Amino acid sequence: MPKSTLSPPEPRRVQLDYHESMRSQVQQQLCNEVDRLERRIETLRMTKAPHAALMISTYERMISRKKGFLQNWDL
Repeated sequence: MPKSTLSPPEPRRVQLDYHESMRSQVQQQLCNEVDRLERRIETLRMTKAPHAALMISTYERMISRKKGFLQNWDL
């Protein structure tokens, strides 16, 4: 049986800005989610759906919590 030639594992690169890039990624994700929820609220306000008020209220609470998280973590 031929002997396989495996290369040694590459040393792991240390990313010094790892935590900052993670914070940035979380911030961007939450901002995108808030934008989407705000657009949904605007759409619901233009429709006459039976449960629109409940959905709007729920989305507004979600936005408030996401913005609170961003503020608490200085994002």
